Amino acid sequence: MSQGPLRGVRVVEIASLAPAPFGCMILSDLGADVIRVDRVGSGAATRPGDPLRRGRRSVGLNLKDPAALGALLLLAESSDVLVEGFRPGVAERLGFGPGVFLERNPGLIFARMTGWGQEGPLAHSAGHDINYIAVSGALAPIGRAGERPVPPLNLVGDFGGGGMLLALGVLAALVERAGSGRGQVVDVAMVDGSALLTSFLHGMRAAGMWRDERGTNLLDGGAPCYDTYETADGRHVAVGALEPQFYAELLRRLGLEGAELPAQLDAAGWPVLRARLTEVFKRRTQAEWAAVFEGSDACVSPVLTLGEAPGHPHNVARGTFTQIGGVVQPAPAPRFGRTPAATPAPPAAPGSDTDAVLGGIGLTPQEIAALRERGAAG
Repeated sequence: MSQGPLRGVRVVEIASLAPAPFGCMILSDLGADVIRVDRVGSGAATRPGDPLRRGRRSVGLNLKDPAALGALLLLAESSDVLVEGFRPGVAERLGFGPGVFLERNPGLIFARMTGWGQEGPLAHSAGHDINYIAVSGALAPIGRAGERPVPPLNLVGDFGGGGMLLALGVLAALVERAGSGRGQVVDVAMVDGSALLTSFLHGMRAAGMWRDERGTNLLDGGAPCYDTYETADGRHVAVGALEPQFYAELLRRLGLEGAELPAQLDAAGWPVLRARLTEVFKRRTQAEWAAVFEGSDACVSPVLTLGEAPGHPHNVARGTFTQIGGVVQPAPAPRFGRTPAATPAPPAAPGSDTDAVLGGIGLTPQEIAALRERGAAG
């Protein structure tokens, strides 16, 4: 049985890629009963153990078939949320736009996950994370001075500005519904979400504390006290000694206390300061520096790979990572004191819960068999 703060909330997720599944993973992790609607015959394209699919039941439906669409409408009547990630207008053409659902279930939250949003000149254009964050201004500041912008994987658009915002939007709509009793459409766009993530930088820019030149600012690798450095074994450490007291501790642990160095925030002296820090950090291995800075406030950490992070003592102590279906992956977050989340179940094979889900909304075994025979369910 599910547990967590969202226990009792039912979500219908129309299968899609990356951002919407991540948002629905969060909802499922927090206790919602998320039913994923997979396309009939889509199993071959599924990665076994995919964390983004964990914790859900799966029903296989061919939504181009009117009979399958009828089953989806029936499922949505007894649900709180429906999530879809089609381009604008596609759901309407298939016969299940928000108007259809809200007429039958006025309390339904209809969440729409796209890159460009439901309207605007680019709304109907193709795109990926890198395109959305390019237009939102989130990509330009990331990279070294004088070099090209560096894609931050697909973390800023797909996940931070997409899936995470989707989960937040759904939760906000559920809170509002508790008072009004009415559902609504939630328009989640990665261009909006990634722009929202840059709010702090816009404030710094307005205050004259941020330049548009990449790699020349305090937080973009321009400042030597906030950067990464190579160690003797070819690994790296991350330095985030921004505050004066933390910077003083950094110099002390590096053996540079009292050395003649440019001031910490003197941009004109940053090349000299960076060269000195680079030279010192290359004297020891990553593990040796980790030992030097252990327990200090110098804000120095080893840069770990995806494979190494689950084994770090802090992550082990907190249970930051878990193993589900034989795959090591991040555990549900955040933590709740009174309604803790359970360990998610492994991803279900596409369509593996079709009979149980359809039977649960009132279809008879004969009706389910008829859907299978015509290829509407699988």
